Amino acid sequence: QVQLVESGGGLVQVGDSLRLSCAASGLTFVNFAMAWFRQAPGKEREFVAVIGMRGDVIDYAGSAKGRFTISRDNAKNTMYLEMASLEFEDTAVYYCAARVGMSTRPDLYRIWGQGTQVTVSS
Repeated sequence: QVQLVESGGGLVQVGDSLRLSCAASGLTFVNFAMAWFRQAPGKEREFVAVIGMRGDVIDYAGSAKGRFTISRDNAKNTMYLEMASLEFEDTAVYYCAARVGMSTRPDLYRIWGQGTQVTVSS
């Protein structure tokens, strides 16, 4: 059974840092590009960052560049999102997703985690 499980969300203050993890099972992790998306209340799910199979190709949404760092550890079947200088607007449910081939489009992903809530208080 393919499963993605996010963890690391929580309540933080503006300017704080947070690290999210996404643990994968039931798939050959190294064969999949991995991505982070987020969805705030009343808004559509939006792209945050994506990383290629070997971690050598990375892309970020404009809102994440310079503040967020995506990485993966293929030996641990785990992907990470280091978030720094968090802003109130970063408040959302963060989802990880997997697919064969990189994409920034959420509609092209079929494997999703259940999400982890990140709340940034001002």
